[in-house]
Amino acid sequence: MNIRAPYLLFLGEGDRAKTAQGIAFWRPDRCAGQIRLPGCTADLGLPEITIAEAVRRGAATFVIGVAPHGGQMPPAWVDLVVEALRAGLDVASGLHTRLALDPRIAEAARTTGRQVFDVRHAPHGFAVATGLPRSGRRLLTVGSDCESGKMYTSLALEAEMRRRGWAVDFRATGQTGILIAGSGVAVDAVVADFIAGATEWLTPSAAADHWDVIEGQGSLFHPAYAGVTLGLVHGSQAEALVLCHDAARTSIIGYPTYPLPTLSECIEAYEHAARLTCPNSRCVGLSINTSKLSGPDAAAYLERAGASTGLPCVDPVRTSAAPLVDALSAL
Repeated sequence: MNIRAPYLLFLGEGDRAKTAQGIAFWRPDRCAGQIRLPGCTADLGLPEITIAEAVRRGAATFVIGVAPHGGQMPPAWVDLVVEALRAGLDVASGLHTRLALDPRIAEAARTTGRQVFDVRHAPHGFAVATGLPRSGRRLLTVGSDCESGKMYTSLALEAEMRRRGWAVDFRATGQTGILIAGSGVAVDAVVADFIAGATEWLTPSAAADHWDVIEGQGSLFHPAYAGVTLGLVHGSQAEALVLCHDAARTSIIGYPTYPLPTLSECIEAYEHAARLTCPNSRCVGLSINTSKLSGPDAAAYLERAGASTGLPCVDPVRTSAAPLVDALSAL
């Protein structure tokens, strides 16, 4: 899928719009404005515009930038989606609800010739992975757990590599990442046998000096989502891994009886798994979320993590991703 910018970001009627917030933070140049329902307190600081005004400003896609509980779209939103299609906008959504299957939305898309992107659902199938080497260079962010900063770290790495003039692309594997990048594959919606193949498709052969920075998903240590992670690890054939970790967490999120492994155990497990399809794969550094720690405690944590692993350890929000990119230069 190739989602056209600029975007009109729909924030719904609540107090959080995580997807829209990520898009506005990482790709402000792709955002024409925001639209909210009465009672919405989420605010990205973008121009508050109607659908008609967005079209006049050149917007191309109406993006549902909020995920209600359970990922289902409230019926009341259908009118707004239909209005956007009839005004000439494409529509993109990361919800579990498939907008394209709604009769009114499908009819509006058909009669206007506009596209509906259900980014959790790939528009075509994928082949089983080949496991064959391919040209180009690849980095995969991996996690000690879910929600450990893999997307943020991937985008911070891409930004730093672009700043240095490197040839690089961010490869999105989740709905928010896809809307930030404008393309990608939501691997958690791919049938398990084809996750590695979808990842090969997402990161094809490239020039010898070109880097794909691949957004990780899940964790090898998560009792529910380890399968998605392993498919990504094998399909990416990444020579470089960056381990992402939340410094304040002691157990798997939502699974308190599953303690987090040590950082060294994480690195060993990921390198072992990755070397099935990329024999020279190695972890080049750690990205640590220290947001719940004070400044001095965060600095001390990073120093300890670096000493215990022998690798550069950064918090890309508080410090910089530069030391991780320095490590890539040495490969």
